[in-house]
Amino acid sequence: MSRTLSAPVTVAFDYTRSTGPVLGRFLTGLRDGVVVGGRTSDGQVVVPPPEYDPVTHQALEDFVEVSPVGTVTSWTWVPEPVKHQPFDRPFAFALVTFDGATKPFLHALDVSSPDEVSTGMRVRVRWAEERVGAITDIACFEPLPAGEEAVPAVAPSGAVDPVTGIVVPVSLDYTYAASPEESAFYRGLEQGRIVGQRCPTCDKVYIPPRAACPSDGTPTAEEVELSHTGTVTTFCIVNVPFLGQRITPPYVSAYILLDGADIAVLHLILDCPADEVRMGMRVKAVWKPEDEWGTTIENISHFAPTDEPDADFETYKQHL
Repeated sequence: MSRTLSAPVTVAFDYTRSTGPVLGRFLTGLRDGVVVGGRTSDGQVVVPPPEYDPVTHQALEDFVEVSPVGTVTSWTWVPEPVKHQPFDRPFAFALVTFDGATKPFLHALDVSSPDEVSTGMRVRVRWAEERVGAITDIACFEPLPAGEEAVPAVAPSGAVDPVTGIVVPVSLDYTYAASPEESAFYRGLEQGRIVGQRCPTCDKVYIPPRAACPSDGTPTAEEVELSHTGTVTTFCIVNVPFLGQRITPPYVSAYILLDGADIAVLHLILDCPADEVRMGMRVKAVWKPEDEWGTTIENISHFAPTDEPDADFETYKQHL
C-alpha cells in the first residue's frame, strides 16, 4: 500500500467578547499604564481583579492600584518558544507578586538565561510602546536594576473611553495524518474519483472510508467508487458573515447522501437560490478545473441541482 498522507492544518478565529465592568477596569488601567487589582472580603489583593468575591460571591467593588514593580515567586524556563508566545527567543514565564498585591500574576520575564532568574528577584513591568487595553499592554517583566525601586514614567495612551470589549485571535496548528483508507479517498479525489469502503458484514458503504465498520467492527477491505450525484438529506442556510468567509451569504451547507453510500458528506450547495434548497433535492458534484486538483475534498467546488425529481423521503429518512 502506498504511504499515507498528512498535511498541516490551522484552525483560527477571532474571539470577541465584552469585558464587563471588572475586567474592563483592569484593561483600561493597563492601557493607561496602571496595574489595577481587586481587594476581596478576606483582605487579599488579586491581579487581575476577580469579578466576584471568592468568599461572599458578591460582585467585587473594591479596586486597588498596585505598583508595576514586584517579586518573582515562581518561574519556569522556555528554551524553545512556539508561535504567538511573547518572544521568539528563550525566556521565562514567571509568577510575580506586585508590590501592594498578595496573589501572584503570570507573565513573561525577559532574561537571556535561566541563570538570570531566581525566586525572590525583583522585577518591573515593561510596557508596550502602543497600549490598547489588552493583556499584551504589559509587554513583559524585566529585572529591576540593583538599587532601583523608582517607577519609570509611562507615556499616556491618548485614549479616554473605558475598555468595554476585546478581540483575541485564537489559533491551533497541528498536522493531520490520514489513515490508509482516508489516503486512498484523497488520492481518488486527485484523480476525479469519489471512493468509499464497504463493510463485508453489513454491506454499508462509508465515505470518507474508515478502517473498520462502526456498526459491527468489521474491517472495510473493499473499495467502492461512488456516483457523483446524490440527495440532500439536511441543510443549513448560512446568513452570518465571518472572518475568512469566501462566499457571500446567504448560501447553503448541506449533508449529501451520494448514490450508493450509507453516510452523508457535508458540502456546499450553489448554482441556485438558497431558499430553493430542500430535503430530498437531487444534486451533482461540480469539480474545479483539473489543473487545480490536489489531494483534497476542495477539488469538488460545490454541488448543484440536477433538475431531477426530488428523492422520496423513504430513501433517505435513515440518514438525517
